[in-house]
Amino acid sequence: MALGDAILACLTERPMTGYELAKTFDNSIGFFWKADHQQIYRELTKLRDRGHIQGREVVQSGKPNKLVYTLTPEGRAALRHWAARPSVPASIKDDLLVRLYALDSVDIEPLRTDLMARLEHHRDRFARYERLLSKRFPDGTAPPADVGKLLGLRVGLAHERAVAEWCEEAIEALSALSSGAERTNVVPIEDVKRETNS
Repeated sequence: MALGDAILACLTERPMTGYELAKTFDNSIGFFWKADHQQIYRELTKLRDRGHIQGREVVQSGKPNKLVYTLTPEGRAALRHWAARPSVPASIKDDLLVRLYALDSVDIEPLRTDLMARLEHHRDRFARYERLLSKRFPDGTAPPADVGKLLGLRVGLAHERAVAEWCEEAIEALSALSSGAERTNVVPIEDVKRETNS
């Protein structure tokens, strides 16, 4: 997926300024496709040059004029063409997982600290997804135009829950290692769970 495709998808909702697009990214698409404001503005220029969007200047009193972007028929066709292609599963590039792979050669405490920060990050995102779901879809259903948004929020919620639970397991396992167990002994996650539950 290219940033331009994500912008075209956003503009299917309504015409938006560059600022509104950036805010939409921050609060929706940004959960699974990151872009900063400068990238969005550069991409808007490219999309306009390709004829996929058009900008209309809106005169404002007391403020600078703003440029509102809308999809053109060519832009809608480009979005449909992109959406018809098969998706590519995301690959994971996570330096924390590489450090865990080399656990017998690295210090445990910095890893535990990193895992605790990750745990809080994923708990916060989980709570944010829950708030969005209860606000936008309080009864758990969506009109046909919003089913994709509901499904995206649900997979985000499930992902954040799973990663937070994994962080908890990893912290428990590293705590068992650093509390006196020999570093060469493997501490199975299941054993760590049984010990902490008893």
